[in-house]
Amino acid sequence: METQKFEIISAKSNIDWIGRKVTGAHNGTIAIKEGSLTFADGQLTGGKFAIDTTSIKILDITDPATNAQFAGHLASDDFFNSENYPEAQFVVTAINKVGNDTYGITGDLTIKGISHSVSFDAQVTTAADTVSATGKVVVDRTKYGMRFRSGNFFKDLGDTLIYNDFDLNVNITAKAV
Repeated sequence: METQKFEIISAKSNIDWIGRKVTGAHNGTIAIKEGSLTFADGQLTGGKFAIDTTSIKILDITDPATNAQFAGHLASDDFFNSENYPEAQFVVTAINKVGNDTYGITGDLTIKGISHSVSFDAQVTTAADTVSATGKVVVDRTKYGMRFRSGNFFKDLGDTLIYNDFDLNVNITAKAV
């Protein structure tokens, strides 16, 4: 059995996020700091990566002052507490091949020092010494202590309610080492 490791290329990898509220949605990016994917006999068998929570960007708010205020709020303890937790982690715990280039991935996502198992499908393709992987992870923010304006914890929020689930669209490019 041949095992091969691929190092994630941070400059070619990122996460697009979408958070929704009653009155609309916000979106942006967050950087993947480092990580790797492992293959055995050409099949994905493992992986892990670190997410730089200090790199959160908001793309849909163009006013610089409003954007900076929102970014500061996302970095605060109401959300990611980036000062105390500059990294989030994802570590694969199980992989199930479900199609030609499709894998069912289960792993531990750690945000603010709190870990929970998440599962999602990922499209993984290889070309020569490069791997590309994409997948959409739906995360319940309240499991990680992010309760700000959650209907589960606060009543009568009306149109200020923020939905608990947010999407992380993960895009990884990795190179053989």
